[in-house]
Amino acid sequence: MHLVQSMAYASATPWHGIGTSLSPHQPIEVWAREAGMDWRIESSNVCFVAGTSRLGALHPFPGQKVLYRSDTKAPLSVVSDRYQVVQPAEILEFYRDLIEAGGFELETAGVLKEGRKFWALARTDQSVTLKRRDRVEGYLLLATACDGTLATTAQFTSVRVVCHNTLALALGRGQGAVKVPHRSQFDPDRVKIELGLAVSTWDDCTDRIKALADCHVRPKAVEAYFRQVLKLPASNGNRNARPARALKAMHELFDGRGMGSDLASADGTAWGLVNSVTEFVDHHRRARSHDHRLDAAWFGQGASLKQRAWDEALKLVA
Repeated sequence: MHLVQSMAYASATPWHGIGTSLSPHQPIEVWAREAGMDWRIESSNVCFVAGTSRLGALHPFPGQKVLYRSDTKAPLSVVSDRYQVVQPAEILEFYRDLIEAGGFELETAGVLKEGRKFWALARTDQSVTLKRRDRVEGYLLLATACDGTLATTAQFTSVRVVCHNTLALALGRGQGAVKVPHRSQFDPDRVKIELGLAVSTWDDCTDRIKALADCHVRPKAVEAYFRQVLKLPASNGNRNARPARALKAMHELFDGRGMGSDLASADGTAWGLVNSVTEFVDHHRRARSHDHRLDAAWFGQGASLKQRAWDEALKLVA
């Protein structure tokens, strides 16, 4: 079963290889149609049939409502009546003024899990080039879910151009990301204010990335780093083959097999360590399909693994 219900992308084919290609600078309305986000989440009271016969009495279940798609009527989830719905159109509309006045450009948008989760990703006008060859571009991801698995989340993200590895740029103390729980009303203007959408936010990120690219690591530190990221014990006696395979794969990516691992910014550096993990998660980690890998890399265990990789690398330059 595929997780991606529908998706559209502009410019280059994304690393996961999923979706319908659009020419750049398409209107929000075109994105909504081509990304499969031109429907609404509707709600209805939850009822149940009491009795053993098929004609039993119908009773309401107070305090609960079922969410369903306006187009297909497919059920999405059962939530409390205090649940605040965020519509697919609101995710795309969030970017309208950023595109018109802020230099942003939508690159991907789509629907996961038959409508239970949806997102849009836009490239900002901010980037950094490390050691003259390793370009990293800034993105802003906005995603939400209606099945209880994700708060509405606006997150700064970087994409390393040479390999399309993705990395969420949470700077600590909540900077770089804003999460709005579904018990609260989603206010896009307030989210933009909290994010800052300022050059200073990206500058903080690039300062850290540059420090990682300038930090050369010893072989013993490499082994210790990967074990910390994978939460493995210091000893080599791994009984679980799965993390052992991950450890080996990360080592190989760092030692020359990784895309861009030969660049001066990554060869033997802490930045190379981070990208060994992000490439493993985005491209090599075992998954049932490409769309399962996308979901995990952005929202699930893969995203957590990449966050630990970032945090552990920053300790090397502290």
